[in-house]
Amino acid sequence: MEALVCREIGDPTLPLSDSSPIVLSRSHPVPELNSPTAVRVRIYATSLNFANYLQILGKYQEKPPLPFIPGSDYSGIVESVGERVSRFRVGDKVCSMASLGSFAELIVADEKDLYLVPHGCDLVDAGALPVAFGTSHVALVHRAQLKAGQVLLILGAAGGVGLSAVQIGKACGAVVIAVVRGDEKVKLLQSMGVDYVVDFTKENVIETVRRYLKTRGLKGVDVLYDPVGGKLTKESMKLLNWGAKILVIGFASGEVPVIPANIALVKNWTVHGLYWGSYRIHQPKILEDSLKELLSWLSKGLIKIKISHSYSLSEANLAFAAIKDRKAIGKVMIVLQNNSKPKSKL
Repeated sequence: MEALVCREIGDPTLPLSDSSPIVLSRSHPVPELNSPTAVRVRIYATSLNFANYLQILGKYQEKPPLPFIPGSDYSGIVESVGERVSRFRVGDKVCSMASLGSFAELIVADEKDLYLVPHGCDLVDAGALPVAFGTSHVALVHRAQLKAGQVLLILGAAGGVGLSAVQIGKACGAVVIAVVRGDEKVKLLQSMGVDYVVDFTKENVIETVRRYLKTRGLKGVDVLYDPVGGKLTKESMKLLNWGAKILVIGFASGEVPVIPANIALVKNWTVHGLYWGSYRIHQPKILEDSLKELLSWLSKGLIKIKISHSYSLSEANLAFAAIKDRKAIGKVMIVLQNNSKPKSKL
């Protein structure tokens, strides 16, 4: 099978060659069913997340031994099943999230880790859903317990997780303020019904948001959703209400912010670190319930997936470049062609 293999730490945006850190293997071994409840899935689409980029650079908290196949969330079609699999059959459309391995034609997962894609849902959308929307759903609904009427400030609001936070925030009835870079992103967020959008390259975030809040008769921000970090995080803290909640999602800026404990004490802030993938180990039921609800919302049209770029496996370096260069407005996907039909079964 074809698979994208990371053989050394390095820049995944370099053109694929014998000297690049990632290579396209066209004869990688097919993964075997390793248990009676194992399911082999022929991947249709797999998502690129900033964590995948950092992992190949060697800058992510999880550092798998080399060589490895990168990749996390994906969608596909069941190709074969173990003898004790009861929830799925060959031909079913499914989606899931793996620790590694989705940048390939085939992957094996236990049936308990797979989710049936509802009828009518696009498989590319389903492959983009788990990590980005799962992160925002668990962060905003489970951790922050976002309520109608509260003010939600989202940094990096035009990225994959940012756009998902926007939609979930609106679904919760919050007043959503989005911080982005560039006119195109501003127009997209405005078209999605965001209450207020700030282009931080043209406006002072603190001053403009304060003016907006004043016009609405609002005191400040109740929940800060932060996948960016750096200076923008530090500045945004000036907008937080007493008792506000800070959701630490990631550090796309490359700079880990310092949250002053003395101010957090005085203002009774709650800081939530959110590493979505760890829920699979510590609280899998929360993850399961979250993804089931999100798939239901997707099937009903309550949330929509914005696909920014789609590439093939052989174009993976371009996909990583779209992430690195902040070109993406929404999700970056790898779509594997001619994988829509099951090719074998037990």
